[in-house]
Amino acid sequence: MPNLTDAAANEAHAFRTMFAARKRVFIDLLRWDLPVLADKYEVDQFDNQHADYLILLDENGEHRASTRLLRTDTPHILRDMFPVLCPGPVPSGPATREITRFCLDPRLTAAERKVARNELVTALVQYALRNGITDYTGVAGLAWYRQIRTFGWQCRALGDAVTHDGQMLVGLHISIDRNTLEGLKQAGCFAEPTIEMPAATGGAA
Repeated sequence: MPNLTDAAANEAHAFRTMFAARKRVFIDLLRWDLPVLADKYEVDQFDNQHADYLILLDENGEHRASTRLLRTDTPHILRDMFPVLCPGPVPSGPATREITRFCLDPRLTAAERKVARNELVTALVQYALRNGITDYTGVAGLAWYRQIRTFGWQCRALGDAVTHDGQMLVGLHISIDRNTLEGLKQAGCFAEPTIEMPAATGGAA
């Protein structure tokens, strides 16, 4: 029988390492103006019971890569903070999730980050196919958006890029179907996730 106490402790540790990595990336490196919890975790108002997380861990249970998925029938970043990025109706519904906080651990080497990136992209597609999700949305810097478009999935901008705090931002839409994994393979971006804590829900540091 699984040790449920150990399982809960492992999940809590995975969340802590993820929130700490988010601080290192989004606050320490990218200098985003975001709240900090206990001087070491990046946690905001969207880290709530409506959020799901994909977390990739190494063999020691430490963070490699992660992302947060927000429902689009509740408050989320594109609709509630950057609606200007989508001149038309913001895509939403039970089969649509918003990808946020796509985070590659800065302690990884460049080669390790690429592998982790490909595993996380693959995990996103696999998660969507398992859970009936047909669409992802998101907000990305223009340079990052241009990379996202090359991953082998169907990705388009929802509107023109808009300058915000000196950075060009784009609202994006990704379509997911049974052919998407093959698209990742053709683009060289498919990598089966190794140690994954899938779809953890409602974390707190």
